[in-house]
Amino acid sequence: MVGLHMVVAIVVIAVNVAAGALGIVYHRRRTDPPRLFAHLVALGQVLLIGQGAIGLLLLSSHRRAPDRLHYLYGALALAAVLSPWVYAPPDERRRVLWFALAALLAAALSVRAFVTGS
Repeated sequence: MVGLHMVVAIVVIAVNVAAGALGIVYHRRRTDPPRLFAHLVALGQVLLIGQGAIGLLLLSSHRRAPDRLHYLYGALALAAVLSPWVYAPPDERRRVLWFALAALLAAALSVRAFVTGS
């Protein structure tokens, strides 16, 4: 289960970096992003939720991370990708930027969680 948690962590980081980069590119170009952007954002969010569920399963089997900050970084990464649903402005261009920056922040926090969990 720990191995699965590590593999999913790498996928979470890659997907959120891709979503963030794609969103920034389309925001800078001042064009509407393709549907791929929305799918990547949603995939990054679902993967983070799944990652949290795997982490809870590990905790329930008394497997703990060596550093307690691991849990904080994981929770903050999840909060980062979910926050634009509440706080992003209604303007479509600015909304894309919010989701892109949230994905990049979640990727950075996921890297930190990966490092503190190893």
